[in-house]
Amino acid sequence: MHKFAGRAAVAALALSFAGEALATEWNVSLWGKRRAFTENVEKLAELVSQKTNGEFTMNISYGGLSKNKENLDGISIGAFEMAQFCAGYHRDKNPTITVLELPFLGVNTLAEEVAVGRAVYAHPAVLADLERWNAKPLMTSPMPQYNIVGTGEPRDTLAKFEGMRVRATGGIGQAFEAVGAVPTSVTASEAYQAMESGVVDTVAFAQHAHLSFGTINKADWWTANLNPGTVNCPVVVNIDAYNDLSDSEREALDSSIPEAIDFYVSNYGKLLDQWETILAEKGVTKVEFAESELEEFRKIAADPIREKWIADMEAQGLPGQELYDLVQTTLKDMRGN
Repeated sequence: MHKFAGRAAVAALALSFAGEALATEWNVSLWGKRRAFTENVEKLAELVSQKTNGEFTMNISYGGLSKNKENLDGISIGAFEMAQFCAGYHRDKNPTITVLELPFLGVNTLAEEVAVGRAVYAHPAVLADLERWNAKPLMTSPMPQYNIVGTGEPRDTLAKFEGMRVRATGGIGQAFEAVGAVPTSVTASEAYQAMESGVVDTVAFAQHAHLSFGTINKADWWTANLNPGTVNCPVVVNIDAYNDLSDSEREALDSSIPEAIDFYVSNYGKLLDQWETILAEKGVTKVEFAESELEEFRKIAADPIREKWIADMEAQGLPGQELYDLVQTTLKDMRGN
């Protein structure tokens, strides 16, 4: 009896371990805290778990696995299976994606941001670019046009940007530099401290980040219509981890991406609807630039920076003109032109 009971216990234990072995658990590296910017990942994890009856789960970490500027490096060595990063944090590591960070690109809505991101991520040059880091692009984290908050007297003309220290990365930083400002690329998590300590006068963010990282709480004014561009922040997966998924797990992951993006866009829209109320509650002055000032900004920043970017990409053997044209064609197709 005891021998039989012992064998039964061993068999049950073996089955238990076998069941555990069948489960797939991914670690996901984000930063900051849960916010509108991360809701695509949160929703994706929820959907995948539901579709696999909890057999494929994602442990989402906000800063516990890596620094945000090192997420792509972590993916490359398999330190975690999924991560979010922003192209402007390390332009040399992902040059092809930076086409989506060019200033005054002409993207007007989150839906358009999703469309151009999807098109660019599928381009062979971009796939090859990320493969150097053993990374596969999964989905974008679409953000509206950036605008700046600042302290003191509002800077409501380009002339007042001269010498302005602004937290801005990528093409947005280049655009501000073109009109005399001094950009610095401190991370999102460091922006509030940089503003509080006077390292920067102004911070360029999308609305959710001004809320999440507290810069709106230091602000006296906000530029409502400057719209110089945005940053592009892909969600990527480790290629080996993706390939190791079972067919059913991969289907659960891939099929959940559209719904995760739709949820993200809908959720972000609610934040945008509340933005005017938030500004009023915090006593932040809304600055509107004259169209003549905006046209001058575009003239100084858009064409020269775009042409230099294309030339730099082509010099590296990358299809800069083709990638830029892909963005513009995608926008035209979306608008039915």
